[in-house]
Amino acid sequence: MKKMLVTGLAAVVAASCLFVGCSKKEGAAATDSSKTAASAEGKVLNIYCWNEEFQSRVKDYYPGYDAATGMIGDVKVNWVITPNADNAYQNKLDEVLAQQDSAKADDKVDIFLVEADYALKYVDTASTLNVKTDIGITDAELAKQYKYTQDIMTDSNGNLKGLTWQACPAGLVYRRSYAKDLFGTDDPDQVQEKLSDWAKFDAVAEQAKAKGYFMVSGYDDAFRVFSDNVKSPWVVNGKINVDPSIKEWVAQTKKYTDNGYNNKASLWSAESTQGMMADGKVFCYFAPAWFIDFCMPHDDGSANGDWAFCKGPQGFSWGGTWICGATGSDNVALIKDIMLKLTTDDAIMTKIAEETGDFTNNENAMTTVANSSYSNAFLGGQNHVRFFLDSAKSIDKSNISAYDQGMTEKLQAAMKDYFDGTVDEATAWENFYTSVLELYPNLMR
Repeated sequence: MKKMLVTGLAAVVAASCLFVGCSKKEGAAATDSSKTAASAEGKVLNIYCWNEEFQSRVKDYYPGYDAATGMIGDVKVNWVITPNADNAYQNKLDEVLAQQDSAKADDKVDIFLVEADYALKYVDTASTLNVKTDIGITDAELAKQYKYTQDIMTDSNGNLKGLTWQACPAGLVYRRSYAKDLFGTDDPDQVQEKLSDWAKFDAVAEQAKAKGYFMVSGYDDAFRVFSDNVKSPWVVNGKINVDPSIKEWVAQTKKYTDNGYNNKASLWSAESTQGMMADGKVFCYFAPAWFIDFCMPHDDGSANGDWAFCKGPQGFSWGGTWICGATGSDNVALIKDIMLKLTTDDAIMTKIAEETGDFTNNENAMTTVANSSYSNAFLGGQNHVRFFLDSAKSIDKSNISAYDQGMTEKLQAAMKDYFDGTVDEATAWENFYTSVLELYPNLMR
């Protein structure tokens, strides 16, 4: 994901972490495969997404994309971008996919993007092309991708329905100067030892407060660590299921709020972003590579270069964006070439990682970068990729469900009142169940 570039817009951008993209270079000359793919079928490639992340990857790294004309060969690339806020993107996507059969050829959806939180909603439908049998990509071509990225996009019949250029193992991004103040060192290995479990993390939170720092920015910072380590899904046999790990997040966040260990900020808020600035007082953020590149401000007013990365108290992953081919597309050959170039090509995967800091979905490429002289200036010259290697291979998404996004949003909204002290915990849980059953009337409590 792309970094935010203008401090004055940080509040707007961080509110959804969706809207800013930039191009590192002009489109490269077309390769033979992209020319062939672009000339074989339809003349308009309609791509539906919620931000400019995939657009920037295509513009910067797909051979044959002409940034000046917006063309791949003789095919016009039409970007339809609808922000995620208030479910607007999914609503738009559902609308156009329902009209796919009757739409004119140049109006049909060709590619659409999905996130992990709702990927299953589209995987088990006829709207998504089978990557292998419909698009024609082989097991051998997919062999270097991380398995979990394919598991998420595999339907109940074992059909693979989408691919991604990124894997999303995550860890802890901490402020180097504050680590020196707290520990006498900012070395990632030594800082990791200080923060290697939750008991140590809690102890440092108390120390950080005494030094005038917030351990984390706010209520939601640690949520993805706990939610990614659940042992059971949100829904079991049609009933709402709250895993013990979710309850641990609630207890910890209440403690941190009451003790002043967090700044009472909501994720993506202006207050959360302010903690990342040069004068911010937040010690650390839980983050995958895309968060570092796209959601943390990198301009002169930020703490650019004063950050480092370590695993933190518990391994986890967060997010991901998948490319789906839409059933009914008249550009299947071009979809195939885009998927191959942007999700399986060793050289392109390596280049994306080196130029953006993204952890790409190619084990060979990531091993090469981890063992190279690559350094991330934003992270004070650190090669953070090595910290991701083991966790990327161990990511398990067996407990994801089609309800994850809605459950997460309703839980965080209901618990915020409890964290702030406006309702007690029992009332917050009642409010959660009420809001979830309104959203998903097919479920039972």
